Amino acid sequence: MAAVQKPFLSDVEAIRARARQHIEQGPVTPSYEADKDTVLELLNEALATEIVCTLRYRRHYFMANGLVAEAVKNEFLVHAQEEQAHADKIAERIVQLGGEPDFSPEGLASRSHAEYKEGADLVEMIQEDLVAERVAIESYREIVNWLGTRDSTTRRLLEEILAVEEEHADELRSMLEGVSARAGVRR
Repeated sequence: MAAVQKPFLSDVEAIRARARQHIEQGPVTPSYEADKDTVLELLNEALATEIVCTLRYRRHYFMANGLVAEAVKNEFLVHAQEEQAHADKIAERIVQLGGEPDFSPEGLASRSHAEYKEGADLVEMIQEDLVAERVAIESYREIVNWLGTRDSTTRRLLEEILAVEEEHADELRSMLEGVSARAGVRR
């Protein structure tokens, strides 16, 4: 009985033969359609963004004080841990694609999409974190759209991170409203 050719799958023998070629490239096969150098550059920028956000959240965790700060402070720590987890996942993907994650502190802020703004008080800290989340949301969404189907693994990774960044922005917006109301701050 002859094998049935599946309309969505190439010749399995040809796939097997191609898999033996250039095995040093690991998961990057001839069907990878994205510009790998551009993807690696974008991922290193995203890595820098996550590191900068981790550092800013950690600073805010240690610097937050006052009567209303305790709940916000704990949220800063959770966000810092989640941003670090994002950085780790991005670094893993860079290595999978045959690149090198750039953890160098030299130029970290210039590689990051988000800025490192400290904030003088709790309201400003929350505002700076919210701005940074909004920057990450917009830039990651653009990368996801650019990737399309050319690198579905990187796209899915960034979509997962994007969903968490949107949660962070929503939580920060709520915190900002609550802290501003308690402090009598008009926005």
